Amino acid sequence: MALTAGIVGLPNVGKSTLFNAITQAGAESANYPFCTIDPNVGIVEVPDYRLGKLTELVKPKKTVPTAFEFTDIAGIVKGASKGEGLGNQFLSHIRQVDAICHVVRCFQDENITHVSGKVDPISDIETINLELILADLETVTKRIQRVEKMAKQKDKEAVIEFDILTKLRDAFEEEQPARAVEFSEEQMKIVKGLHLLTSKPILYVANVGEDELLEADDNPSVIKVREFAANEQAEVIVISAKVESEIAELDGEEKEMFLEELGIAESGLDQLIKATYHLLGLATYFTAGEQEVRAWTFRKGIKAPQAAAIIHTDFERGFIRAETVSYDDLVAAGSMSVAKEKGKVRLEGKEYLVKDGDVMHFRFNV
Repeated sequence: MALTAGIVGLPNVGKSTLFNAITQAGAESANYPFCTIDPNVGIVEVPDYRLGKLTELVKPKKTVPTAFEFTDIAGIVKGASKGEGLGNQFLSHIRQVDAICHVVRCFQDENITHVSGKVDPISDIETINLELILADLETVTKRIQRVEKMAKQKDKEAVIEFDILTKLRDAFEEEQPARAVEFSEEQMKIVKGLHLLTSKPILYVANVGEDELLEADDNPSVIKVREFAANEQAEVIVISAKVESEIAELDGEEKEMFLEELGIAESGLDQLIKATYHLLGLATYFTAGEQEVRAWTFRKGIKAPQAAAIIHTDFERGFIRAETVSYDDLVAAGSMSVAKEKGKVRLEGKEYLVKDGDVMHFRFNV
């Protein structure tokens, strides 16, 4: 399933440096605004230690990790909602993503200019948030003009939509994002149809200097970002884009040694993937056989036939049952045959809710 997180931020906050590092896609990075005009899209493999362990057990011909898509969107500036700095192009690119990773500059470097002349993370966040809100306000206002007449004529659906739109408009005028407005499950279906920028889940990425990574908890800028995010019930991860660019050039053992020397448990990529997965309610199930061991991304809460459809729609259409064992049970057993002998392999039907770490074999007939 193609899910995308958009990397946004003001110019020169480290977006493209981070993007280059985590995707090794070579997106252009330069010390001036608007050098990134077209959105760069990169596919990253999702690191998962369980995949390596399953490969050891099954010894397949190949191993295929699941992947995630990141889009690097050019720096947004004040006035973007009105077209400043090619803003309309960039805002349209954001509409296409499922989640927003907002990179915030939390480092001082006199060699890297700041569009506002000084490093102020909260001002930076508010600048971008306001531009997204203003863009959504324009979208909602135009929609109200179309729906209002029908609502006055007591068209039932128009009345419901008009109430939702006016509630959103009021929130935007108070500089509140759509995700801060409470709606019922039925109302949310209408809100989702509006494709609002501020309804997308957001993750803040505090970008610190290379020598500040281990003391990030004491960094005044990071503290401010965390306090701001807490009010939005949003998550914050701390990375150093510069460090990530160095890690990206290393392989296997070299990477592990470098992280160990730095005193870092996991790379920024690993943190970003996990945080983005959590943000979008994603999880991973596996298929494991002689031909391949493979990881598959799914949204939490789906049932077995829908999980099977991620592999192929025929699997859902002709679904019979899913032979299922948890990753932990399979590893503890040491092999699928032993797991079966111990009664750890279950036959699950159409109503089974797939769990993270399930190892599944689908039986189907079309």
